[in-house]
Amino acid sequence: MKLSQEEKAAHRAAFRSMSPKQKLEHIYLYYKGPILLGLLALAVLGSIVQQQLTKKEPLVYLALANVAVGEDAEADLTQGFLRYLGADEKKQEVYLYPDLYLSENAETLNHEYAYASRMKLMGAVSAGRLDLVLMNREAWDMLSRGGYLLVLNPDFFEDAALYAQLSPCLAENEVIVSDNSLAYQLGEAETHEVETAPAENGLAVSGLPFFSAAGFPDAVYLGVIANTKHPAACAQYMAYLLSAGPAPGK
Repeated sequence: MKLSQEEKAAHRAAFRSMSPKQKLEHIYLYYKGPILLGLLALAVLGSIVQQQLTKKEPLVYLALANVAVGEDAEADLTQGFLRYLGADEKKQEVYLYPDLYLSENAETLNHEYAYASRMKLMGAVSAGRLDLVLMNREAWDMLSRGGYLLVLNPDFFEDAALYAQLSPCLAENEVIVSDNSLAYQLGEAETHEVETAPAENGLAVSGLPFFSAAGFPDAVYLGVIANTKHPAACAQYMAYLLSAGPAPGK
């Protein structure tokens, strides 16, 4: 209901005659809705600003597949690389996907975890948010056959000296060249035929000082995701592992 000028004047006079406590109670009683909405909007805005101010730029995305490391080694794999580059640790980071489990023969108890890990990895690859994978042989075999890994040829490294240093670590795995699975399933082919070929798409890093002192029970490999958006940073990461001393342990 719209108030007359006289009624508005009476309300103003009544408000002026109130004590400070009464005024606060009056304001809260009649305007608490807009006040609470305003406070909520400020809180949301503050949260967004805080996230933007503290958000870090990933220099490289790294996944650990079937490889477990301790806190100290994890820090060396992430913060150690930033220090190697002289990067600002407050603004930049190595984004880590830890504890992925990849297996084609997962037991019943591990099947859901293996499936979830595979979906997480595929999602990261599709989003362009994965560059490097540190993994055991089983995970390397799976990613190699799946076509996820880049061939590590001289063109990738660009730096001939770095390629020469890493050449002893280059390792071959099988990649699928052709597969008629779909035609076979549709009855268009009498036999299922898969053609494979060897490709140097992994680094056998177990012998590097960084890993040899950590006592990993299995061989460890490093691969580059085929659609990486940070090839130069991947090569720098390999140079870092090559120059880094022994990791503190798993």
